[in-house]
Amino acid sequence: MHAPAGTLADNTRIAEGPRQRPISIPFLLLRAATAAGAFATGFVQTFVFARILSPERFSVFIVVGAIGYTLWLAELGLPSILFVNLRGPHLAGRRDGQAASQATAVVLLYGAIAIAASLVCFAVAWSRPASTLLQAIELALFLLYVALNLAWTSLRSLSIAVDVFVFYESLELVRRAVNIAALLAVLTGLPLVAFLAGSNALWGLLFAAAAGKLIGRGALAPQLRGWTRQLVSFLRSNRHAAARSSTGALSGAFTVLFPYYVVPLMFGLGAAPIILEVTFRIFRGACVIFAAICDLAVPEQTRALAARDVNRLLRITLLVAALCCIPAAIACALLIFAGAPLFSFLLHTAAVVPRAITPILIVLLIAGVLQTVSEVLLQYTGYFRSLAYNGLCIVAAMILATSVSFVAGLSLIGFLAAYAAAYAAGSVAVTLAAAYGPIRAAIPRT
Repeated sequence: MHAPAGTLADNTRIAEGPRQRPISIPFLLLRAATAAGAFATGFVQTFVFARILSPERFSVFIVVGAIGYTLWLAELGLPSILFVNLRGPHLAGRRDGQAASQATAVVLLYGAIAIAASLVCFAVAWSRPASTLLQAIELALFLLYVALNLAWTSLRSLSIAVDVFVFYESLELVRRAVNIAALLAVLTGLPLVAFLAGSNALWGLLFAAAAGKLIGRGALAPQLRGWTRQLVSFLRSNRHAAARSSTGALSGAFTVLFPYYVVPLMFGLGAAPIILEVTFRIFRGACVIFAAICDLAVPEQTRALAARDVNRLLRITLLVAALCCIPAAIACALLIFAGAPLFSFLLHTAAVVPRAITPILIVLLIAGVLQTVSEVLLQYTGYFRSLAYNGLCIVAAMILATSVSFVAGLSLIGFLAAYAAAYAAGSVAVTLAAAYGPIRAAIPRT
């Protein structure tokens, strides 16, 4: 039976070796490119869909996309546990075959969930009287295209755990470039269904390449037989950590996704979901960039914590926080000085974004820096309990903010302002949790 996961400070003794650079330069360049690609993909998709779909059809795709991201609730924070289980042995210079088999089982679970959800989506869409076969296929393929991110991002955790992140990011850069090119081709006549089918075929090639590399480094197992047994074994031996990590993961997903359900219910389809989508494209896109910057520090942060070098841990954490402030400041400046033409360019005639969105986005961006830097540090050092407690508090605040908005009859702007206030409070709380968790644990014991 594999030992249950604890924090990295509890379970890891690193093998001596040459001191690493605080940040890998190839990883820095690649991660910057893939983060920019992720940011660009979201905007290109919004730009294209706003021009090829009617506002109502566009809002349906937004809701289906939200359902795809909701499947991330099934992630349950398990990749974070896998990271801790694989990272410790890797830093000690050995491999853990059972951890690799369990990682394989979790990735297969995520892939099966994505495929099953797309089949259900097809059946539901095709059963609607107003839907055609082509429209049902498009929605199912779009859901699969979104949902497979669940399995793909879990491979990122595994690649960082065994220091093959440069290879992973190379594949991610290819994916982003091809998808952006294909999306732009849709504007020139490529059928939407062809884009979606091709993007899902690309997923297959990328998974095969990434799996081959991770198998070679001992992060995945070459044998698929008995993967359900390995999954049950993993959940049983890590049940306490899974309960805590899943609470944090579920609350994080809830925080990002629940507006996509609340807004259509409160304000209907059409303009309101589209305004929400472009607002959250900027917010989530910026958080992707923040997370990319934080990923750069994970290998060094985990080494510093395992070595109980608090000064090194503080230096690298403050460095990535400062780096996150650069794109945040650029985004805030663009919103202040060029927000209106930017929104008009993206949405064309699909919807008009109110000016009051700008200060809300600025609050979200600033809070996003604090939230992402602290959350990544807690996640990759195994502080799942802290993430769980803070996540539950944020969920409670979000529910309260939504209830107040509904009872008071607030507009979409009022609802988003209440959401931003609750999110900002949560970001301060999780920052304090990081200070009292891994940073304090890195102080040498006397």
